[in-house]
Amino acid sequence: MEAGGAADSLLSGACVLFTLAMYSTGLSDLRQMRTTRSVDSVQFLPFLTTDINNLSWMSYGALKGDGTLIFVNATGAVLQTAYILVYLHYCPRKAKIIQTRSTQRLSFPLTIATLLTSASWTLYGFRLGDPYIMVPNLPGVLTSIIRLWLFWKYSREQDRSHPLLQT
Repeated sequence: MEAGGAADSLLSGACVLFTLAMYSTGLSDLRQMRTTRSVDSVQFLPFLTTDINNLSWMSYGALKGDGTLIFVNATGAVLQTAYILVYLHYCPRKAKIIQTRSTQRLSFPLTIATLLTSASWTLYGFRLGDPYIMVPNLPGVLTSIIRLWLFWKYSREQDRSHPLLQT
């Protein structure tokens, strides 16, 4: 196997691994919703946007004939749809939106997983010379960095469960 082929296979594997890990972060939200029978501390929008994103990328993967894109996005679409259905099952009729300066409602594992996933897909797209893979993943890197900054800036002392972010 040539060096480029091995590097491409390694990068493709990293993309799959990080993406599946990112999708699995929703399992803790799923477990919490089932345990508490509510959606009080779970955000709906990430499930919806990720599901739409998965369906779009799965279509692109099918057009391009890229098995890596098809596999991870089909898996993601199934999981995100399941998360949405469970959310809707436990969602009260009237949702309250509270604006705070707390990161309590942000998912730290999802933030890290999104950073790793978006960065690996950006590199994968760069390696293939495919801007249609590379460019759409750059916002994931940027928003993850912003969320990490929010964890650092707005975490209260009692909420700081992530020692790496403490100064």
